Amino acid sequence: MKTRECIKWLWRASDGVRRHILLNSLIGILHVASSLTFVWICKALVDIATTGTDGNLSVYICILIGCQLLQVALTALEQRISSHSDILLKNKLRHLLFTRLMESRWNGKENFHTGDTLNRVMEDVRVVAESITTSIPAILTAGVQFIAAFLFLFSLQPGLAWAIPGIMIAALLISKSYISRMRRLTKDIRSSEGNMQALMQESLQHRLVIHTLERTPHISDTLTQQQENLRGQVLNKTGYTIFARGLIQIGFAAGYTAAFLWGVFGIRSGAATFGMMTAFLQLVGQLQRPIMNLSRQVPPLINSITSAERLSEIESIPLEETGEPQNLGMSIGLRFNDVHYSYPDSARSIIEGFSHDFKPGSTTALVGETGIGKSTLMRLMLSLLSPDKGGMELYNGSQRVSVSPQTRCNIIYVPQGNTLMSGTIRENLLLGDPSADDEQLKEALFLAAADFVMELPEGLDTMCGERGAGLSEGQAQRIAIARSLLRKGGLLLLDEPTSALDAETEETLLKRLITRLDGRTMILVTHREVTAALCSDQVRLS
Repeated sequence: MKTRECIKWLWRASDGVRRHILLNSLIGILHVASSLTFVWICKALVDIATTGTDGNLSVYICILIGCQLLQVALTALEQRISSHSDILLKNKLRHLLFTRLMESRWNGKENFHTGDTLNRVMEDVRVVAESITTSIPAILTAGVQFIAAFLFLFSLQPGLAWAIPGIMIAALLISKSYISRMRRLTKDIRSSEGNMQALMQESLQHRLVIHTLERTPHISDTLTQQQENLRGQVLNKTGYTIFARGLIQIGFAAGYTAAFLWGVFGIRSGAATFGMMTAFLQLVGQLQRPIMNLSRQVPPLINSITSAERLSEIESIPLEETGEPQNLGMSIGLRFNDVHYSYPDSARSIIEGFSHDFKPGSTTALVGETGIGKSTLMRLMLSLLSPDKGGMELYNGSQRVSVSPQTRCNIIYVPQGNTLMSGTIRENLLLGDPSADDEQLKEALFLAAADFVMELPEGLDTMCGERGAGLSEGQAQRIAIARSLLRKGGLLLLDEPTSALDAETEETLLKRLITRLDGRTMILVTHREVTAALCSDQVRLS
């Protein structure tokens, strides 16, 4: 992504906080005016004290104190506005990106590792927000301060006014050649941080597996290697930063020395007063400070451009199509007509010429070996995937519509395994139907053979950790089934729903579901013949 495109992205991202940025810039300009007024007052006071120049000492002292108090107040106000706009922009960007990720089209192959995605949403958003809300006002203020201080110094001593910024700008230009190198190093560092977060997140998620396989030392060594790689990148970048700042500091030192000696020789020759020398030295600082501030903003700007590029990649993920939900009621069928499907970047065809009519009210078992395409068929039914060839349609007595994200409202889906989230059992169940009352929750738990929940000490308010921690795999699976059953829909899709259940509990669950379908259609993915035998129809994939 080109730098110009990244800057355009940053401009779009700043929408909503631009007024805060403008206000902070105006506060910065007032701060500059107050600082220069302070310099002028100091010059006047020194001249009054040393040369007897006319002037009301008391008035000048009051103005001096007023300038100092005003600068304190402006600094506090600037920090408050900057803090407010920073968190406002972070929240906005994270919300937009999170929503984008959640609403993106699922294609069976995620664009980024979850750890890297979280690193982008959290860390890259932080970099961008801080740059927009802090760096931009700082750059605008520094520009005004430099021009005003230059004009002030020019009014006192034109030669010195041209010499000092000339020395410092020359130092800046010499260090400019390192900017492109810094951007590349920053991008490498952000990528390494994302890889480290991905490794740690995935390892924590599968800690039990890694522990039982006795691979913890290997994972620890991998993390050490990644950290060493990151350390080298950071030190390399730091070296370039130190070199660039060293050149700038040399320029600053030369400028200060020039102003000091100019004042010394001016006083000696009578061309300058002590007040003018005081002003010279303060104005050198007024000229150096904005240049230093500008140089300090270079790394954040480089970081923000790199982060903007990474965040724009998330925004480029295709969204799932949206539209008005198409609800066909409780008695619906699903018809496949010569459906073919292969996953992206895969030459192997998963589904070839599949045709079948799942009639309204039927209970069908999808049977086949592992990897034959049973779960893929489920994803096609849910319109998470689109067929390469052929068609699928839902129908009832009077309507037929092609399967799409808009027909998903007709489907109750129970995925494989434990899909509980951290929180209470009640909170997990209400994800299926936020309006469900306790009686409906209990009914769903009964149908899912999960009525054991009511015997727990805390009942529905029992806490469960991440991925159902605190419950057995079978208990968590049944609660997940109950959650799905709270959803309204005429087509029930069960993907290996009994994989963690014993034979007796499995039979109880399926019999309750079949007898309480109320005319709904059920499609059950299983590799167990005993489970398939409980269904009225069977479809075997080969």
